[in-house]
Amino acid sequence: MGRALRTLRIASGLTGSTVARRASMSAGKLSKIENGRTLPTIQDVDLVLSALGISEAVKDEFLATVRIEVTEATAWRLLRRLGPWKHQHTIKAIEAATASLRLFQGQLVPGLLQTAEYASAVFGLPPALPEETRARTVAARLERQAALYEGGRSFHFLICEHALRWLICAPAVMALQLDRLVSLSRLANVRIGIVPQAGRMPDFPMNCFSLHDDRLVIIETFHAEYTTRDPKDVEIYTATFNRFTEVAFYGDTMRDLAEGIRDELLREQETG
Repeated sequence: MGRALRTLRIASGLTGSTVARRASMSAGKLSKIENGRTLPTIQDVDLVLSALGISEAVKDEFLATVRIEVTEATAWRLLRRLGPWKHQHTIKAIEAATASLRLFQGQLVPGLLQTAEYASAVFGLPPALPEETRARTVAARLERQAALYEGGRSFHFLICEHALRWLICAPAVMALQLDRLVSLSRLANVRIGIVPQAGRMPDFPMNCFSLHDDRLVIIETFHAEYTTRDPKDVEIYTATFNRFTEVAFYGDTMRDLAEGIRDELLREQETG
């Protein structure tokens, strides 16, 4: 795999540092991949091929020939050891290559919608990141949010109501976060739905996941992040997303619900 990527890079006329920068990885990591000292993930290969300007059709064929397993798992402890802000850069590169992003969250506010204070609280949960590492990771997460304002992109978020009531931070911080959701829901290319606690539900919110066009799903669990490109898996998660879409609140109804939760939190802050 490494030799194949190196051959493609040399044929492209690009330097290793240029490809590494475009693929949101260090030049050292790319060198290790090309020399067979590091086994690349499917995400790594996809990002390098995109950096080389390989067409989608050829990329799909290339990935199909090297994919031993269509599902990968990367433990959070490994990402933590490598530097969690680096993982934010990797996700940013994946999102940059995504025209239509659909994201389901039953645990917390999606990263692309988080305020700095809320994100800091997220990365402060056990095992808490050291202060400097947390600041770098929060900054990298906030950098990803610029994509929300880019043309030619669409974002569809589904958030379970209980995630908006789950206080991992002070009520006032959560209230500001809810204001942020209301504000972003007015962007033309952003659609935010809240799955209410009341009413008949079509399924359980077992995992949060993101659908990147119709080619990739990233699933998060307590111990690891899973990536799958298997069309059958993509179909399962697409169908799940669509079922929750049917019961979610949107538009003014969604904003009224979010503002109602915000007002409850502010009253709690005042009386607490």
